[in-house]
Amino acid sequence: MKHIILTVAICLLVMTCKNTSSQEQTQAKIEKTASSGTPFVWEGANLYFLLTDRFNNGDSSNDVNFDRTKTPGKLRGFEGGDIKGITQKVKEGYFTDLGINAIWMTPIVEQIHGATDEGTGLSYGFHGYWAKDWTNIDPNYGTKEDLHELVKEAHAKGIRIVLDAVINHTGPVTEKDPVWPSDWVRTEPQCKYDNYENTITCTLVKNLPDIKTESNEEVDLPPQLAEKWKAEGRYDQEVAELDAFFERTGHPRAPRFYIMKWLTDYITEFGIDGYRCDTVKHTEEYVWSEFKKECDYAFAEFKKNNSDKVMDDNNFYLVGEVYNYGISGGKFFDFGDKKVNYYDDMFTQQINFEFKWNAKELKTETLFRKYNQKLKNDLKGYGVLNYLSSHDDGQPFDPKREKPIETANKLLLSPGTSQVYYGDESARSLVIEGTVGDATLRSFMNWDEIETDNAKKTVLLHWQKLGKFRANHPAVGAGKHQMITAKPYYFYRSYQKGDYKDLVVVGLDVHKGAKSIDVSKIYKDGDTIHDAYSGFKTEVKDGRVVIDSEYDIVLLEKI
Repeated sequence: MKHIILTVAICLLVMTCKNTSSQEQTQAKIEKTASSGTPFVWEGANLYFLLTDRFNNGDSSNDVNFDRTKTPGKLRGFEGGDIKGITQKVKEGYFTDLGINAIWMTPIVEQIHGATDEGTGLSYGFHGYWAKDWTNIDPNYGTKEDLHELVKEAHAKGIRIVLDAVINHTGPVTEKDPVWPSDWVRTEPQCKYDNYENTITCTLVKNLPDIKTESNEEVDLPPQLAEKWKAEGRYDQEVAELDAFFERTGHPRAPRFYIMKWLTDYITEFGIDGYRCDTVKHTEEYVWSEFKKECDYAFAEFKKNNSDKVMDDNNFYLVGEVYNYGISGGKFFDFGDKKVNYYDDMFTQQINFEFKWNAKELKTETLFRKYNQKLKNDLKGYGVLNYLSSHDDGQPFDPKREKPIETANKLLLSPGTSQVYYGDESARSLVIEGTVGDATLRSFMNWDEIETDNAKKTVLLHWQKLGKFRANHPAVGAGKHQMITAKPYYFYRSYQKGDYKDLVVVGLDVHKGAKSIDVSKIYKDGDTIHDAYSGFKTEVKDGRVVIDSEYDIVLLEKI
């Protein structure tokens, strides 16, 4: 009997040690990421944007739910991508190899169960912007356990997770999805977009009920939502949480505050790092100040209750989609009859719709110099999220993927935060025959082509080299830009935060072979310099370095 007890005790001790060891290893990974010597700053982040349903299918068992079996228009139904698929690529190191340190994924809340035709063929809510229930993850995307795992695995590799927040509207009305009560939504008029009021107090399109975000009138839960929760056995819990939220905040039980409570739950429960906010200019600006306050509170609560999972001291990240905002406007967006500042006390950054035009029309040095000037002056303390293709911009920089190298150079080396749209790095075509409208932008990630097409492998390798260089050096996106010489074109970026200093030198479209580069203003004689593109190492002599490589690009760093 004593032997049995001893054996059991030893087994329990071993199991405890294993569990403790696993926890310590996870914490060690987080600590290593946070204290590696390279600070993470959102102003210089390399953010990867993907459609959750179109990136990677990690669990084929969840591909069909709620009898979503009608035949949709081309690329307008669910294609199988899910949270597990993203986690799989995180674990494989795909994002790490690409130099990605933040992932923004389209909304994962439960979508309408039916389908609707907006004139482009029957569509389901595969994209995530047609919410039915903000409190639940759509089973096509996965489960709460899947999201917990994604956040844990991403954080262990120093990657932040940004979800997508929709406050402006519910999903369309279908035979399975009744309209919400009239004290919650309006179904007319449709927006005309010709002034401030005609952009906000209206529906975006004909069949997309607009949340009455301006209202402070107290409303009851929509009956269909209450009925749904009761059938799922969680009505009492959800109501108790809502009661606690409204008691704590003192907010009226108005529509927007219900949604804010539901969205900030993803911060306190899962520890996500940020939100990209949808249709910002279609909602009163004070709503975003209120949302920021609740997000900041939720993030602080998560950090307080999960000290072992805190990555660093960065604030919660909020980036706004003010459609057609451009960096030239500084802090303001012009409605024609009114200018609105969506930065102060609202957003960390805004999506920069101007970047693709600047990249097309301006010479590289002019582009970089303009962005340096704007970010260091008009937008100091804030930032922009630059992109060259996205899920709903019908005029991308390079739709046929004829300039993937130029795309990488301009996007990943420009001042500001870079947004890599899934497939930018693998030349996934944005021109898909047989599609209508934005569906052409939303094909499934081209994993097979990456495996079999040597040209696409070469493109991917280029994006990986630039992406990792950017991730390793905050100076690239957040630093001060200064040209060294125009021909050949060399520039440097400098960044300092506290005791941390970062200096890099970049050359673009330079000659192949041995390149003698003046680095006297950046590095000292005797410094060992590494070209992160070719792998070549050398030493500074007489204020110069010689990089002998077969490439027309150099990415210099001190080691």
